[in-house]
Amino acid sequence: MPQALTFEKRNILVTGGAGFLGSHVCEALLRDGHHVICLDNFSTSDVRNIDSLLQNPNFRFIRLDVNQPFDLEQFSELAEFKLPFQGIQEIYHMACPTSIKKFDQFKIQTLLSNSIGNYYVLELAKKYRARILLASSSVVYGSRADKASSVTEDEQGTTDHLSPRGCYDEGKRFAETMFETYRQVHGLDIRIARIFRTYGPRMPLFDGQLIPDFILSALDGNDLVLNGGLNFRSALCYVTDVVDGLQRVMKAAEYPGPVNIGSDVDVLLKDVAQKVLEMTDSTSKMVEGENFAFLSELALPNINRAKELGWFPLVRLEDGLRRTIEYLKANKILLTSI
Repeated sequence: MPQALTFEKRNILVTGGAGFLGSHVCEALLRDGHHVICLDNFSTSDVRNIDSLLQNPNFRFIRLDVNQPFDLEQFSELAEFKLPFQGIQEIYHMACPTSIKKFDQFKIQTLLSNSIGNYYVLELAKKYRARILLASSSVVYGSRADKASSVTEDEQGTTDHLSPRGCYDEGKRFAETMFETYRQVHGLDIRIARIFRTYGPRMPLFDGQLIPDFILSALDGNDLVLNGGLNFRSALCYVTDVVDGLQRVMKAAEYPGPVNIGSDVDVLLKDVAQKVLEMTDSTSKMVEGENFAFLSELALPNINRAKELGWFPLVRLEDGLRRTIEYLKANKILLTSI
């Protein structure tokens, strides 16, 4: 087998790169000195997430929808990356609408992203023989079976494919099937990361995302709305830990199979809300909110496979909340302006 060419700077594609998690992935790759191509159509993301990256000579943003055919070699702004010669070495496939309050609005796009969008991106990976990572989700395991147990990657889980959120839950299962089929048929070097609930700077505001809305409400003296109910539980992993996990999955010498990336520490969201109140010196109150289809109690991850890759969540909840609070304080006027 001919030896693969090596390049001083890798060309790395991040689909959904202007999203909450995708933008942090772009930042990390730029810090490592790579060329980063960011694709996004801003359906549930924001250009402000990548504002600080746009002047970086190693960063290129292309606004497009991965659910439509595209040829990156046709974009003149990518000429310096020499795609016809160098190609693309890695792809982080993050593109899929994620919105709690607007979930119904993006159901068809979600369905397409988990099928047609995957096809176009997998075909691109096949063309360039790129290693490709799928940002899958803990939703493939379905709702948690009991309060205490955690799930390993070998557990199949169950989802209601006809439920109001089936386009996302069953869609992610089908996305994994597509990636595995391309590995079996085309020998594609795939990676699958099952991401659990993540928080940190750049989470969308006013969308039912619990952590940023807690903080903003506390800063403004408004009630903290506990969507999902007073007894809603979840594991929370800080965004930089998740990005580190994704990079370790991508860099693994051999395909380890799907890998759970998330915190295995269960917390009550009302306890998190109380921490936010204390850390912001707020006198706001907690009130019970709505039960959204896209907001549900999910399984806890068993992270032993991730630990074998040298990964473990390092950021304590208190430290992650503090960083997120500082970010929202510093950017509050900009982020809440229309």
